[in-house]
Amino acid sequence: MPKTTKSNIPHLLGYTCTICHRHYPYEQEMLTCPDCGETGILDIDYDYDVIRKNISRDSLKDDHDNSMWRYKALMPLEDRDYGTFLRVGWTPLYRSLRLGDELGLKMLYLKDDGLNPTASLKDRASGVAVAKALELGYDTISCSSTGNAASSCAGNAARTGLKTVIFVPERAPQGKLAQMLIFGARVVSVIGDYRETFNLSKEAIAKYGWYNRNAGINPVMAEGKKTVSLEIAEQLDFKPTDWVAVSVGDGCTIAGVYLGFRDLYELGMIDQIPKILGVQSTGCSPFVDAARDNAPLKPTPENTIADSISVGVPRNPVKALRAVSASNGAWIAVSDEAILDAMREMGQKEGVFGEPAGVTSYAGVKQAVADGIIKSNQTVTCICSGSGLKDVVNALKAAGSAIRCRPNLEELEQTDLFR
Repeated sequence: MPKTTKSNIPHLLGYTCTICHRHYPYEQEMLTCPDCGETGILDIDYDYDVIRKNISRDSLKDDHDNSMWRYKALMPLEDRDYGTFLRVGWTPLYRSLRLGDELGLKMLYLKDDGLNPTASLKDRASGVAVAKALELGYDTISCSSTGNAASSCAGNAARTGLKTVIFVPERAPQGKLAQMLIFGARVVSVIGDYRETFNLSKEAIAKYGWYNRNAGINPVMAEGKKTVSLEIAEQLDFKPTDWVAVSVGDGCTIAGVYLGFRDLYELGMIDQIPKILGVQSTGCSPFVDAARDNAPLKPTPENTIADSISVGVPRNPVKALRAVSASNGAWIAVSDEAILDAMREMGQKEGVFGEPAGVTSYAGVKQAVADGIIKSNQTVTCICSGSGLKDVVNALKAAGSAIRCRPNLEELEQTDLFR
């Protein structure tokens, strides 16, 4: 059974509800505000005075742990050795050699998080979730997912010996489904959309007492995802770009991107928080629609090739909206055709192979430049959140077909290879 003893994590102050702003002491596991219910998503409050004693620019220079665990002083976890966990994080940040110039930008960087252990940024959240589940004494961890969160949960849990029960909508790509099963997860393919999948997982988790890794409501998840911002800042010598672009589904990732930069700003390690560009597909854009209409979020159809961000009812709206508003950023939506173009361009011109949701951030930057939101004298980082090998069906749509030819040189010379 999970334990509910008082926390011995000195740098944690407690929780604050994002709806009613009530504060709760950090004494035991909490997911949402007791007064506001499931919509009362919690922020985790840190004691930055304590954190400053354990992490700084200088301490990071001397830290040779090239993983996200180098930032454990900024995580809601007990101090322990994470050397036996999967090596999540410290993914490459590439300076664009061609795409930035084509867009007329001062500088463009590509953060390739598809090179994480299970090939997506979601490993950052799952690594912290697994650590918290072990810390609290659980033997099983569970979540609903469009694919990446599920496979990352299964992989990180397998490394530590935790059991996993995963719920996915039946449209989940085969590559991601294969990962979950190979990692030993018990996978439930739900005949329905993501909303129905989430609701079934919620009921099952409550009934059977598994650790809840659902990113929309568990505040620990965004704390793992924020490590991508910590890395971007450190890899740029704590001078992050003017803009950071990220694709958005449930809202947890963009929430974490903001939290990471906010933490560094509060610690005095960066001088300003970058503007955050939240990008969705026009086939599923509840955040963009709400921002455009200055209205509350409404359920929207889930009709996009970018399955990882195909979330018609986001579970983390307050933190996601705050990430853009507090950073003076912007929301933008792009077509699936633009996403396929982005897959091809990033692959052909930069050697970065991203899945549809992974490259949506770059497609959004292209549109934001065209719309005058991002200026030519500004610098930009695109977070590529998942590997293209996650969805080879759409990758082939973007790339086209191979040249077919019999083993004959004369016939080869008549093909498109020489045209």
